[in-house]
Amino acid sequence: MAEPINVSESSWDEEVINSDLPVMVDFWAEWCGPCKMIAPAIHDLAEEYTGKMNVAKVDIDNAPNIAMKYGIRSIPALIFFKDGQPVDQVVGALPKGALKKRIDSVLGS
Repeated sequence: MAEPINVSESSWDEEVINSDLPVMVDFWAEWCGPCKMIAPAIHDLAEEYTGKMNVAKVDIDNAPNIAMKYGIRSIPALIFFKDGQPVDQVVGALPKGALKKRIDSVLGS
């Protein structure tokens, strides 16, 4: 069962920037209601896209420098990375089907 990877500032480069696979990074916080609302979909997508895409979670309270670097002002925010570069971004809680379309678009490009 594939689980999202919890990424810290010390593991960011290894898990996201240097990943061989595209990575969907979920920027969230424990106090964020909408973040908790989409968490089950994020977990499902991590499992569904195993081997095609990695899914990472960044708690913005524990990794404020990463959140600041990528301009995260509102959560939940999802940034899709390919070859270490951000290629797409979603802000707000989207339904799983809408997230799948974004993922498929990133993976297909």
